[in-house]
Amino acid sequence: MKKKTRFTKTLALALTLGLLCSGLAGCGQARNSGNTAESLAAESTQPTSGTQTSESMEAATESTEATAENADGTLIRVASLKGPTSLGLLFLMDKANKGETANTYEFRMATGADEILPLMVKGDLDIALIPANVASILYHKTQGGVEVIDINTLGVLYMVSGEDGLADFTDLKGKTIYLTGKGTTPDYVLQYLLNANGMSVDDVTLEYKSEATEVASVLAEDPTAIGLLPQPFVTAACMQNDALKVIFDLNEEWNKVQGASGSSMVTGVTVVRKEFLEENEEAVKAFMEEHKASAEAINADPATGATLAVEAQIVAKEPIAQKAIPDCNITYMDKAEMKQALSGYLDVLFHQDSQSIGGGLPESDFYYDAE
Repeated sequence: MKKKTRFTKTLALALTLGLLCSGLAGCGQARNSGNTAESLAAESTQPTSGTQTSESMEAATESTEATAENADGTLIRVASLKGPTSLGLLFLMDKANKGETANTYEFRMATGADEILPLMVKGDLDIALIPANVASILYHKTQGGVEVIDINTLGVLYMVSGEDGLADFTDLKGKTIYLTGKGTTPDYVLQYLLNANGMSVDDVTLEYKSEATEVASVLAEDPTAIGLLPQPFVTAACMQNDALKVIFDLNEEWNKVQGASGSSMVTGVTVVRKEFLEENEEAVKAFMEEHKASAEAINADPATGATLAVEAQIVAKEPIAQKAIPDCNITYMDKAEMKQALSGYLDVLFHQDSQSIGGGLPESDFYYDAE
């Protein structure tokens, strides 16, 4: 017990807990909520530990007001989750602080999508980087009031174990798998991949934990256990115990199943309020270009990205951040490529549980096609 507690505390210190489920717990609680804006929090994301209040949000977010002025003085208020989705913004945030951006920005980071969504509904934010399924829920709740402008993060889920002999996904039959949150994205994705490989939940034992640190502590005590973890917990766990290794990259497993369909496992997307887009389309297009450049920059220069991640208090230690960034699948996809990848992913979730995406697939106006 002491060993487990010590490891959990060590891992918690090594990472900012805001990374936990940034885009991974978005499916949780969807079926139990009402139709008000206030209930979006409950149906859009499974909370981490504790109850989040407006005061805790204020303490948990970072705001950056850039000094650059664009031609018409437009201010864009952008929110993101402390995790891989924010990593792709770091170079843009840095340039904005230096006054080197086309737009004027106000950035904030939150620990959960439930902090961001009410602000989008009220019009207090213009752009948000949120889980893919949560974007669909928001679309339905606002009667089509948001559009997705890009995919910013692909899958960040990996299966970790020290056990040998697990070369094919079907080798999981009869095994116990530890993962976070029943009814969350990791759960839906795993069940989909099991079914696609001729298995079901009856062929494995799923042990649900409330936080990724709990899964990591199980692996620390028993390296032969099998855990499903998001980055950067994967990197931290493997750095803590060299007996552990990645046995399955769920992105690769997803792509094997999907084949040439073009669907991708999508973690995070960027949405804009339709009203803001209609009034400030050129500013939104400028943001898209700057976001793309920022995502490309962190993939090309993880060392600088790690420094920025520590400065932004996303990750506590640079070695973990630098090693994890290449496996966080930070990307930038828009237009037709975005629609193909995202629509296919949402279709999978819809058939797993329609409420996980708000009850139905979004219409075509959900996907922004900038010309």
